[in-house]
Amino acid sequence: MKGTMKALWYSAPRTFEIREVPIPQINDDEVLLKGVCGTDGHIDELIPGHEAIGVIVEMGENVKGFSLGDRCVADVGITCETCFYCRRGQSLLCENFQACGVTQDGGFAEYIKYQQKKLYKIQNLTDEESTLLEPAACAIHGLDKLSPPVGIDVLLLGAGPTGLILAQLLKLNGASRVVIAANKGIKMDIAKKLNAADERGGTLMIYGVYENKALVHWPPSKIFGDEIKIIGSFSQTFCFPRAVAYLDSGKINVKGMVTDIFKLEDYQAALDKMNSRTALKIAIKP
Repeated sequence: MKGTMKALWYSAPRTFEIREVPIPQINDDEVLLKGVCGTDGHIDELIPGHEAIGVIVEMGENVKGFSLGDRCVADVGITCETCFYCRRGQSLLCENFQACGVTQDGGFAEYIKYQQKKLYKIQNLTDEESTLLEPAACAIHGLDKLSPPVGIDVLLLGAGPTGLILAQLLKLNGASRVVIAANKGIKMDIAKKLNAADERGGTLMIYGVYENKALVHWPPSKIFGDEIKIIGSFSQTFCFPRAVAYLDSGKINVKGMVTDIFKLEDYQAALDKMNSRTALKIAIKP
């Protein structure tokens, strides 16, 4: 497809504009999507957006199993498959890890291209609900890392989209009680609707994205004496098929988690809404 499209472009930290840029040109193994993306905050010189859902409008000659008009979501992570970590089966630690919308152009544009091997069809989810598939895949990776024993009690700190999805995953995978601890407001209101707000107690798992300068202080004696196990969980690889299966089947309920929808031209208003802490998840419609 030839021509130009509207796209959100970051040129410097906290500096962005709407630009007319060339529509991405696909190769024989890629498809072109037109669609919706979840809200991001980025500083790199690129088109952000790593939670895109769209309709196929163009396909390469080698693309099989998809048709024009299919609604699809993409796993945006890209690994080199040749570095030290990839060759030992730890692809998430890839030395050359890339992601559309994070290190490469993403979904805050009218069109975006993906390799066919990264695409998954969506049947039942709305476009807005489908923007939660990437957070769900990350939550599934966190669940894999945790490997909760049957009957475990779990305390989740934070009630963002990933936390709310992880709470449901834990209940479906053997946890006897899941407790969410968060500040009062819209996040806890939604948590209560999902029956994930309870009294305190149980096992603690912390998952989230922080600035590099952020620090926590834990006494080593506490970790030693209580035999505390600290687990890090970053992004995901190979978890998208399970995320699609859980959400598209309705086993994981994400209705109501996308609280606001903005046009691409109103991106600043979307950022203001997100920073006001009165929204849970925001979707952008290019």
